Amino acid sequence: MQLRRDVFQAIADPTRRAILLLVASQSMTAGSIAANFDTARPTVSKHLQILTECELLKQEQQGREIYYHFNAAKMKEVAEFIEPFRLLWDTRFNKLEQVMKQYKTKK
Repeated sequence: MQLRRDVFQAIADPTRRAILLLVASQSMTAGSIAANFDTARPTVSKHLQILTECELLKQEQQGREIYYHFNAAKMKEVAEFIEPFRLLWDTRFNKLEQVMKQYKTKK
């Protein structure tokens, strides 16, 4: 039995993040994606398989070619998970900025 990978495992890899950035701007075939990387095509194919399993990419057959499309809806789940942390850190950085301004004015 193969365990299904999750989205966070998929985006943890820098190559897969780079693939997502490429495909976010336009749909691409596996060959055109692989041409952007200095690795073997089977390695890129494995990354594409993982991204597809996690539903970050969708496949569409057009003639003999398979095009990969970015699935923004799935990435929205990641953004929704991260949002509370972003808000927390924004608040902390704003407080730090206020302290630094007060410190500068006291000097």
